Amino acid sequence: MPHGTSQTTGRNGRAPAGPPVGALLRSWRQRRGLSQLDLACEADISTRHVSFLETGRSQPSRGMLIHLAERLDVPLRDRNALLVAAGFAPVYSEHSLDNPAMEAARKAVDLVLTGHEPFPALAVDRHWHLLAANRAVAPLLEGVSAELLAGPVNVLRLSLHPDGLAGRIGNWAQWREHVLSRLTRQIETSADPVLVALRSELQGYPAPASFLDDGGGEAGHHPDVVVPLRLHTSVGLLCLFSTTTVFGTAVDVTLSELAIEAFFPADAETAERLRMQLPLPPREREGAHAEHGKGEG
Repeated sequence: MPHGTSQTTGRNGRAPAGPPVGALLRSWRQRRGLSQLDLACEADISTRHVSFLETGRSQPSRGMLIHLAERLDVPLRDRNALLVAAGFAPVYSEHSLDNPAMEAARKAVDLVLTGHEPFPALAVDRHWHLLAANRAVAPLLEGVSAELLAGPVNVLRLSLHPDGLAGRIGNWAQWREHVLSRLTRQIETSADPVLVALRSELQGYPAPASFLDDGGGEAGHHPDVVVPLRLHTSVGLLCLFSTTTVFGTAVDVTLSELAIEAFFPADAETAERLRMQLPLPPREREGAHAEHGKGEG
């Protein structure tokens, strides 16, 4: 073992149970579509060294594991798993969002969500559980089953469930294809069994009985530059597209898995309807009145 490197062991002095670190490395290499030679070139080590690490003939140092994980773009949670499999302690922290250490990040999320109003935006974790949302989201959820809104709320389930938004999505088939394709790409990247189970659940949902098909798009048909969400609401049809924001330099597991989904109006009518639906907060409304008064003077 390299000098100055700590390792974790079980009560019997052996490394923790579970898949050997070599098998995990091989799995991540294959998932990324790389040969041993490809990884060796990326990591600037010999192909023989890669082979020995994967077969267990050589044991990686903590530094080598982190180096290979970076080259393979392994998520932080799984980097910790690699380290534990090799007998090392995890190096990436995992704090809850309400932890004092996350205050700056939490404020940044709140700032982005609030600043996006009157357009909807929400923050989700790696399993698409709702962490936070701005005021523009709640009005879109009218008529959704109370069971689906009982925590933890899964936004993909909320989107495609017959008792969720599905019955009000005008391009339901197209939106379903988009959601499942995106989830599949995420599974291919992470191999997360929870996401695999979620995809299976979503695939089993039938088309909603009250499906409001407005002819906005069929599965496999993409006349626009982005796949829109065409949602029928009490204020009229909303046509939205989304963007995803992540923390680019996160070294905390929770923060690395957090994403902000921000929805933008795809047309002028949607923008106006969203502005009418969400009034300004009292403080901003008072400021607007004051500015209006100055203009009259």
